[in-house]
Amino acid sequence: MKLLTGILSIFSATILVVETTSADTQVEPVIALEMLRTQEQQFEQTIVQVADNVFTAVGFHGANTSMIVGTDGVIIVDTLMGPGSAAKTFEALRAYSNKPVKAIIYTHNHPDHTGGSTIFAGDLLPDIYAMESFSSDAGVDDAVTPVGNRRGARQFGRSLPQSDITNRGVAPANTFDGDRSQGFLPPTILVPFDGLSAEIAGIDVEFHFAPGETDDALFIWLPEEKVLFTGDNFYSSFPNLYAIRGSAYRNVLNWSDSVARMASFKPGAVVPGHTMPILGESDATNALNDYSRAIRSVYDQTIEGINAGKSPEQIAHEVVLPENLKEKPYLLEFYGTVPNAVRAIYTGLLGWFDGNPTTLNPLEPRIRAQKVAELAGGTQKLSEQMQSALADKDFQWALELSDHVKWLDDGDRQLARKVKIEALRGLGAMEYNAPNRNYYLSYANELESGQLSGLWF
Repeated sequence: MKLLTGILSIFSATILVVETTSADTQVEPVIALEMLRTQEQQFEQTIVQVADNVFTAVGFHGANTSMIVGTDGVIIVDTLMGPGSAAKTFEALRAYSNKPVKAIIYTHNHPDHTGGSTIFAGDLLPDIYAMESFSSDAGVDDAVTPVGNRRGARQFGRSLPQSDITNRGVAPANTFDGDRSQGFLPPTILVPFDGLSAEIAGIDVEFHFAPGETDDALFIWLPEEKVLFTGDNFYSSFPNLYAIRGSAYRNVLNWSDSVARMASFKPGAVVPGHTMPILGESDATNALNDYSRAIRSVYDQTIEGINAGKSPEQIAHEVVLPENLKEKPYLLEFYGTVPNAVRAIYTGLLGWFDGNPTTLNPLEPRIRAQKVAELAGGTQKLSEQMQSALADKDFQWALELSDHVKWLDDGDRQLARKVKIEALRGLGAMEYNAPNRNYYLSYANELESGQLSGLWF
């Protein structure tokens, strides 16, 4: 609790600095770095005693694993990415109980929550619970797996040099993923959509369907202990309603409703899928209510903009969290962002067309670049404007102009590449949103190393 209180005070002080600088996730580089370093306290490696018989391992990999100690055994909630991280975590948890594992529970299908089960199961073959809709689907079509893998590596900064690494927003950066899913065991008991109550190792356990980040998510309620396990529908960051690695539409209304239902239990402790548990009924319940309201507010504002005939980009620049929510530390945009959420909601509900006939058949990029160069007074003038924008640290504009120059037959494509690399690094340094930061910096490194060639940079 003292750690959480310390984090809250640091965040509150940091927010005041940020709000005087920018309304989005780009701030002065020194502030961005300070915020990310502060966020790392949310996943420092530790065991948190959530209740007398509930222990949560944080920071042993990207996600959390919990152990519930019963009369004649223990229950494990989520099992990390693979056997390596699971083994280290289980060893640490065993300091609190050596009782046999009676059950494993998957909160949802993502591999960082399911990949180390063999370590916890051992030779005991415990029951493994998951929703009846449980699948290994990560949310993208198999046909686009190659590009999804590349974009995912950028989002998580997997290839960044140590000098560029911060974290992943809700998880540490330096995790070992080489044994990904090698310890996965399939569920043996599927939870029906109307829920399930069971007694496991003498512990009353309730399973509740909670679609949100995935359609097979559930939350776990321990009525005697008043502890609620949220899975990835809650963690200390604005939620990743859309993942820039590429993801199918995540129904944000369902997500908001699921978290609101969690809040209705008035838990004495909330255990997220990532980041530190929140202890105390008031703090835990308020956090869940605020989270639900934040998601709903972004949805409602987006719908209002859509029905006013606005484009997704216009709406993305207009939607903001309500004043009474934007300063909450568990709603800072370390992982998800409001603009990305807006774009995802728009596309998820209406598809790519924004209703403006101008965008129905836009110019091919090469032709557009030629016309922009003509407006600028020629390719040389356009290149000068690109370099001037970079010198003025107008990084986004420099980035956009570089994408025009690269298409021009008489343009200096090497110069455009150089400007794009520097602009990406400039934007990356200003980002406290970890996925955005990692993506900018990773892409810049790929360009510099020649991994991205031709006109497709």
